[in-house]
Order: sequence, then C-alpha cells, then structure tokens
Amino acid sequence: GRYGLGFAKNFHEMSKEELLNNLRYPTSERQFIIYEALRKGATIEEIHNLTKIKHYFLEQMLELVQEEEKLLENKGAVPDKDTLKQAKLDGFSDRYLSSLLEVTEEEIRNARIGFGIKEAWEGVHVSGTENAAYYYSTYHLDEDKSTVSDRPKIMILGGGPNRIGQGIEFDYCCVHAALALKKLGFESIIVNCNPETVSTDYDTSDKLYFEPLTLEDVLSIHEKEKPVGVIAQFGGQTPLNLANDLKKYGVNILGTTPETIDLAEDRDHFRAMMDKLGIPMPEAGMAVNADEAIEIANKIGYPVMVRPSYVLGGRGMEIVHDDDMMRVYMNAAVGVTPDRPILIDRFLNHATECEADAISDGTHCFVPAVMEHIELAGVHSGDSACILPAKNLTPKQIETIKDYTKKIAVEMNVCGLMNMQYAIEGDTVYVLEANPRASRTVPLVSKVCSINMVKIATEIITSSLTGNPSPVPQLKDREINHYGVKEAVFPFNMFPEVDPVLGPEMRSTGEVLGISKSFGEAYYKAQEATQTRLPEEGTVLLSVCDRDKPELVEIAAAFNELGFNIIATGKSYDMIKEAGIPCKRIFKIYEGRPNIADEIANGEIQLIINTPAGKTSIYDDSYIRKAAIKHRVPYITTMAAAKASAEGIKAFKKNSHLEVKSLQAHHSDIK
Repeated sequence: GRYGLGFAKNFHEMSKEELLNNLRYPTSERQFIIYEALRKGATIEEIHNLTKIKHYFLEQMLELVQEEEKLLENKGAVPDKDTLKQAKLDGFSDRYLSSLLEVTEEEIRNARIGFGIKEAWEGVHVSGTENAAYYYSTYHLDEDKSTVSDRPKIMILGGGPNRIGQGIEFDYCCVHAALALKKLGFESIIVNCNPETVSTDYDTSDKLYFEPLTLEDVLSIHEKEKPVGVIAQFGGQTPLNLANDLKKYGVNILGTTPETIDLAEDRDHFRAMMDKLGIPMPEAGMAVNADEAIEIANKIGYPVMVRPSYVLGGRGMEIVHDDDMMRVYMNAAVGVTPDRPILIDRFLNHATECEADAISDGTHCFVPAVMEHIELAGVHSGDSACILPAKNLTPKQIETIKDYTKKIAVEMNVCGLMNMQYAIEGDTVYVLEANPRASRTVPLVSKVCSINMVKIATEIITSSLTGNPSPVPQLKDREINHYGVKEAVFPFNMFPEVDPVLGPEMRSTGEVLGISKSFGEAYYKAQEATQTRLPEEGTVLLSVCDRDKPELVEIAAAFNELGFNIIATGKSYDMIKEAGIPCKRIFKIYEGRPNIADEIANGEIQLIINTPAGKTSIYDDSYIRKAAIKHRVPYITTMAAAKASAEGIKAFKKNSHLEVKSLQAHHSDIK
C-alpha cells in the first residue's frame, strides 16, 4: 500500500508537461499524478481544466504539497514539536513522514509520543440503535471520548480493503473469531477499515475501531485498550505483515508466532525442514538480481515459476520460459532485497494441484478434507475451480497429503489454522508451500464438511489464557456424502480488452459454491452461480494449442455424445475428424471468412473451448476469448475445466430439475 500522496511510482521524476499529459485520461493513479504536478508548479486552473476536479479539493492538495516541501527542507532529522503536531493534524502518517525525512518510523513515533502528540477516539453513533457506536481516531481531539472496560479483551486484526487475493473469505474468519471470543468470555475488539464487510457491523464484536491496519493505528489502539492478546492470522496477508513489528513493541500475538510465519516464507529454511521430514519439494532457489535468477533457472531447467516473497494472491507470479524472459521479469521486479528475494521453483507441468486446510495445536493436527483443483498446476489456487472432498485422487495420495500436512504443522508448531498447497506429478506428492494462517478456502471447507474451523482455532489460540484443553485430539475423520465445487468469479466482462487467460497471478474477485451428491451437478450449480450458465445444446467450438491436443479427442467425444454440434480449427479439426467424430471446419480470423469472430457475433456458437497458444504461436488468439466476453458466450480456457463442464452438462441433462437441499440437510448426511 501507499502511506501518502507523494513519490508514488516514478511520477516525481517526470516533467510538468509529462504529468499534465498523463492527466488527460482518468486512471487509479490520477490523485498521485496531480500531487506531483502541483509540486512541479502546475496551476490549479490547469489541472481543473484537464480533470474537472473542483477547485476546493485541488487547493487542499496544494496546501499539503507546500507543507511537504517545507518538511523536506529538514530531511534527515525528526521535526520539532510544532511542525510534527501540524503534520499529524494534516494527516501525515508516521510511516510517510519517515520515508520523506529518511529517518526510521520508530524515531518519528518516539518523538511524537515524547511530545505528547497522541491519537484520541470519538464514537460515531449507529442510527436506529440506543447506544451503539463505532470509533474513529483523530489527532484533533484533546480528550479521548471512548470508554474502556476492565474485562479481558482480545483484538482481532481484519483484512482491510477488499482487493484481488484479499477478499471476503478472511472477513468470514474474523467474524467467526469474534463470535467465538464472546462465548469464551472475552471482550472482542475488531480493527478494520472496510465498510463493505460483516466484521465492521456494529454488533459483530463488542467494540469496533474503524481504522487503517497500520503499525501507528494498531499500536495506539493497543496502548489504549491493553488487550491480553492480538489475533493476526485470520485477516490474510495485511495483518500478518504487521505481526513482527507489533511483537517488537511488546504486543502478545496469539496463535502461530510471527517467527513461524517467516519460516514458511524463507524457502531455504523451509526446504531444510522438508528434507529433515523426508517430504519432496520441486527444485527451487532464491535470487535478488537477474544474473542470480538466470543461473538458478538454468540449474533447475526451464520452465520455472517465479514470484516475490510475502505476497498474497500470487501477485507478480509468472511462468518464465527462457533467459530473456527472466531478465525482463527481474528488471521489472520492485522491492527485491536480500530480505525479500524473488522465489524460483521448477514448474510442474501437467500436475494435479491440491490443497489442505488444517487445524493444529502444535502437537496434534486435523485435516477435515483434501481439495482437488480442477485446473492443473500453473493456475493460481484462488482462480482454479476445486472439488471438495477430492474426487480423482487415490486413497494413498489423500493419506500422503494428510500425513505430510500433520508432520509439517507439528514441526512448525502451528497454533491455529494452516493451509498447505501440493502438486501431484506422476505418483509423487510435492509440497509447494505452507501458509500458517487462515486461507480463503476456510469458509468452503467449514460449509462442506460441517466443521466450524475458525471457532476451533480460536479455542486453541486462547487455550493459554482460558486453561481449556485442546479440542483437536477429539476431532475425527467423517464420511462426506456430497461434493462441494468452488468456482471463481472473474471481472473480465468489465474489462473487454483484457485477455481472460488464467495463470499463476490471481485475477478472480469472488467465488461461489455448488453442493450436490454428484460432482457433475455440483459443478453445473457452481457455473450457474457465476452467471455463466452452461448450454444444454447447440454448437461447441474447439480450438486448442498443441500442448493440449492429446486430450482433445476425449473432450470432442464427450460433447458429441451430449448431442452438441462440433466446429473446430486447423489441426484440432483434423484430429477430431480422424477419430471419426462429426465435425465442421471453421476459419481462424487470419484465414478468411466466415471465421470464428463472425460466428460468435452471429450467435452461432453456444460454448467455446479455447486453450491459449502462448508464446509458441506467431498469431494472437486472444480475440476468440475477448469476443466470447463481448457476446456473453460461455468460454473455457483449460482442458480440465472442459472435461468438468461436459460432466456438468451430462448431469443436468439427466436430471434437469436440480436438487434443492438445505446446507443443514447435507450436513445431517455426513457420517
């Protein structure tokens, strides 16, 4: 995130003319560009003419720029009391001041507290209630107007603003933790800054602080409320990034320690632990510059998976195929330091990806079910559809995954929730990564398996305070008689020029769940819930890349059996025809007319199965997928999803009245 308006990206290096030119088109960076344009001497009138933003707001921004320029005159030193007080009144955060003045945040914080400049809180009354309120902080109040009780308190750090990779699933965890804490006799305090969530409803917790999740704000609340502990593992990556600094200031982080979280991110330490436990991992390495990365990649062998450390949602993750591509990636990587290197792993081609969510008390560990991803390894787990419990894994593979998960949880002394990612290549189960925190699949596992994972984890986390025994040894495997299919929801219809191809960087903005006794029906329900209803009849287009050709005939046969007309391009057509399956040939856009784009526009195609050609093709085939979005034709970009779709359509045609059954009724069938 950013802590102030100035010095974002490289905008401060641009000339006034370049900045004004960038303001001609509205983007999410507009406010930051305006700030730097004002610094470079652009007038309010010039900016207003380009942006039509009211003069009042631009004048306020200019005042901040002028104040910042005065602060920069004393770079290298903490400001005097009056200057610091004015900066805090005008909204300059400790973190931003430290980056401007090139001093540590700790020095700013110590000076501020030494001068007696502290946050105070005022309650905002919740309309329609008698005395409910939530609290905002300000430096403008001389007197703190929020009361503090003498009950034992526990603070839960929320997930902050929703964005890709950090969604509502973490809010589910925070809400259930707050409810569990109330039952355990604690006063629950939630710190979060997202009005679109249930955790920021006034009656979810005993006390709600509507504050950004920064060290400055969380420490101020901690100092005021003096909770017996803070839970950071339920809010996703945002609170986890604060855990180390909070602990440094004496905050009692409940559950899995920040050191364990760091251990899971340190690939060398984690690999050493896997070697000790005898658990296989794909070959990997860490690099801080392009030459190191190329050396490691050549040792491992291309293709490799590269990603930054300490990110959620696979941000910045890519599959790299050669040295040139690696050099481009490393040169574009931001914030790479010896503490936060780029991670490089061997890419497991055509591997089945799986994951397991576990509840651990440090000695015992329980895995309710193993999830199997429908998309193959290489598609981010948040974007892949997944089956729960696993359908195509052997009992031995499931047992291996559960065994590995338990060994790792105990070895790492995980206390609370943990998520494990695996890939199965051949018959070998590889560990991809361990995340000793709540994951976005916790609500799905809880609903499908009828187990409140967060409640149990909260009981474990607080056992040192309550003296209650761990509930984990009493948890037993149960027979689940239904399938849950999670499907990701994508925003591609809002961005018609974006190629909707799935990869290692997460792109989904939500997810849905379909539940049924049969996998096909559960998959069909999940697709319907994403507003992409699968067709029951009509024409299916098959155009797949060479890598996916071995599975083409099987998929064509499945759709032929379902009564679909099949049209295909080039080599795909030749293969289907050779297999004796009825098929019509269609032109690609560069081969003539009528072509794929024409047929999609004319409503002649009801389903598109198109796996991207990638770097091996001289022709760009993204127009097929973009046309599908534009004309709202269901499209599939992986062979695994194509197989699952055929199974879903088959289940629906067999029983066109989909079973409606309550979650409670499904739960009562679990033995």
